[in-house]
Amino acid sequence: MSNSVRIPITNINMSGDYTGAITVGNGNSAKTLNLILDTGSSALAVDGKKYSPTLGNGTTATRLAQFDSYGDGSEWLGAVLKDTVKIGDVTGTDVAVAVAYCASPNMFREADGILGLAYQPLDDAYLLPENTWPEKYSQAQVERGGRSSVIPCLMQLANEGVLQEKMAFLTRRSFVKTGADPSKDPMNQGFLILGGGEEATDLYTGTFQIAAVLADAWYSTNLLSVSVGGKQFPVPARPQQGMPSNSIVDSGTNTLVLGPAILNRIVASLQPEHRDVLTAALRGQATPTNALDLANWPTLSFTLQGVSGGQDVTLDVPPQNYWQVDAPRVGEAILAISPAQQDGGAILGLPLMNGYFTIFDATAGLGVIKFATRK
Repeated sequence: MSNSVRIPITNINMSGDYTGAITVGNGNSAKTLNLILDTGSSALAVDGKKYSPTLGNGTTATRLAQFDSYGDGSEWLGAVLKDTVKIGDVTGTDVAVAVAYCASPNMFREADGILGLAYQPLDDAYLLPENTWPEKYSQAQVERGGRSSVIPCLMQLANEGVLQEKMAFLTRRSFVKTGADPSKDPMNQGFLILGGGEEATDLYTGTFQIAAVLADAWYSTNLLSVSVGGKQFPVPARPQQGMPSNSIVDSGTNTLVLGPAILNRIVASLQPEHRDVLTAALRGQATPTNALDLANWPTLSFTLQGVSGGQDVTLDVPPQNYWQVDAPRVGEAILAISPAQQDGGAILGLPLMNGYFTIFDATAGLGVIKFATRK
């Protein structure tokens, strides 16, 4: 199986997180939707206000329902159907699609749903007494159902023999770059490749560094150390509560989410004038771009455990990536670093990925993440 499909993606719809266009359904009920692309979750859910399925013609109800919540407090509740999904010129005919009939206001925003790209253990579901569409069980009823799971979209496409279970991202920004027409700015655009990545030599240069994936849930990695301007300090291997490792790489997070111990060491390593600016930004204070002088800020580097027998992987996040200029307004900058509530590692989101062409490859064992310098 060597097929791959490339689609354009944009951060405009979610003010930072990337979305891509995917068609769900058959015949007259088929609809092209802009879905959030998230390697930190596994469910495919579409906004029930945007997609109203018609049973029959390949769309079938099931007795499964799903309830999912995310680190920012957003959540949705939906009925699972088996449906047709088309991505570019690739079609899957028996894909689990949750139609979300309840969602928090901050869940989908200007997007139409979410495509989770992580592993099956995160794609949990509940088995109910009757078909869940169009019944629309309440959350309390759903959570009394029997625990089950569904096969994530990309895994199902691999099962149907149309794509390998791997994907690649090229992204450039963590927050929308404002200006006269942000939708036309190439900095707010990128690409998602499903089923491949290495063949896209127009998007990257050089060889890949390969990080080991330690668990088949999130794309879980072992963060060994962090350096600030070349000054390195180790990171304990202890994970956060409920996580299998001390870090994940997550396309659905537009900051570096760092535990207190890591963040405090970074702040302490800065020059005093930089320390004050960063601390104020962490409190939510707006930062004028002309007060930053990014050329004098240090590069942050994150070293991940490599594959067995290979080298560890050191990934640089320059100040131009952990500071996002012209966001939310021209002449201002957003700090793309967020504090975690507890120690135990990091969520390495778009600021890390923005410097690289990143392949998430689940085709062998627990999988690997490959990083090459993006063009």
